[in-house]
Amino acid sequence: MPHEPAAATQPQEKKKLVRRAAADRSQHIRTIVQWSFVALNAWLGVQFLLWVRYWERGGSGLYVSRPAGAEGWLPIAGLINLKYLLISGRIPAIHPAAMFLLVGFLLSSLLLKKAFCSWLCPVGTLSEVLWKLGRKLFGRNFHLPRWVDIPLRGLKYLLLGFFVAVIGAMSAEALTDFMQAPYALVADVKMLNFFRNIGLTGVIVLGVLVLLSVLVQNFWCRYLCPYGALMGLVSLLSPMKIRRDPEACIDCAKCAHACPANMPVDRLFQIRSAECTACMACVAACPAENALQFSLPPWKNVARADRWARRAASPVVVACLLAAIVGGVIGYAKITGHWQTELPRAVYLDLVPAANRFSHPAF
Repeated sequence: MPHEPAAATQPQEKKKLVRRAAADRSQHIRTIVQWSFVALNAWLGVQFLLWVRYWERGGSGLYVSRPAGAEGWLPIAGLINLKYLLISGRIPAIHPAAMFLLVGFLLSSLLLKKAFCSWLCPVGTLSEVLWKLGRKLFGRNFHLPRWVDIPLRGLKYLLLGFFVAVIGAMSAEALTDFMQAPYALVADVKMLNFFRNIGLTGVIVLGVLVLLSVLVQNFWCRYLCPYGALMGLVSLLSPMKIRRDPEACIDCAKCAHACPANMPVDRLFQIRSAECTACMACVAACPAENALQFSLPPWKNVARADRWARRAASPVVVACLLAAIVGGVIGYAKITGHWQTELPRAVYLDLVPAANRFSHPAF
């Protein structure tokens, strides 16, 4: 009988000693995807700069074709064109790539939570670099009090609501007039020129955002990004979620400490929040086998040990699905001839050099 207490506690002790058989690779794979996308955007930026310089020189010198992928930096054009498609049934001719990229990112959020933000978005990648730098410099990141944090998180939804309300009130004719105005035709050039000719005010604003991003995890993404707000709202419909198996969990709370969004992962069965970016940092930090997964709902009427086996998405699967979704949408646009914005040479010769002279038209 003296051995009975030890035998009774053996299952509990065994559960607490469970560890992953192999090191989690999710963050290494995600980093590769992140910086591959940053490199792609840098390449598109160089191409676009060369294209703009060609027209600024009066159509002489080195010519490279306009990279339509640069329109991914025109989210407002994407929203306008998507609204136009929904109410007219026609794909717009001006900046169609902005719309197709937006659709691709929305589809990725519908399937894989807000993975766009933590796997693909270059701004999200830069933000991650900055808060990690802050942690090295100060030994920690600073968290705003809850009474400040929650209202500030609402700012990005207010910004999104403003754009959606304004665009939603526009008719098909108004949308067409707006997109055919000189300002919209060279909106991508004006975006480039903002950074090429940035003034003191712009430098100060960017400097403040960089400083805040060093001090507070993902400051821009968490509080101010309307694009991320849209992805987050769509992600609420995603069947994929971070899910915790309480029977396998050893209650170490490492997942909650690792979460960039500061969510109480260790106290929830699944993460429904629009703030979850599917970065899988919590999964990587979890030491218990199968206690935390990015997965579909577990199988019912199946032994607990097997519930997650075919329902969880590995980081390789997430990366492949993101490539398939976004790449598939781009491929469809190219095959159907709706990827490139085609304007006459005379229009580019006239508008590109004078891009800074055009002001935003009234809605």
